[in-house]
Amino acid sequence: MTDIKHISDNKGGTFIYEKEGTKLAEMVYVMAGASKMIIEHTDVDESLKGKGIGKELLAALVNFSREKQIKVIPLCPFANATLNKTKEWHDVLA
Repeated sequence: MTDIKHISDNKGGTFIYEKEGTKLAEMVYVMAGASKMIIEHTDVDESLKGKGIGKELLAALVNFSREKQIKVIPLCPFANATLNKTKEWHDVLA
């Protein structure tokens, strides 16, 4: 798995992929109470399109949500489609 960073505060956070100090991809979420998160958007640099970085960001978010027992509401079209296609991640859906 690619090195994904997680930055968060009480209101939300971002899963980020950086290369040589440059942010190339991110998945942004906001908290909806203590036990739910809303994935707002995913952005992947054109140079990485089709290389699975978006799915790696989502995998990191899924692992985080499982650890913290947080359910996920995927408003982001990419996250919604990927979560719905990946049955092993359905347990995190709100």
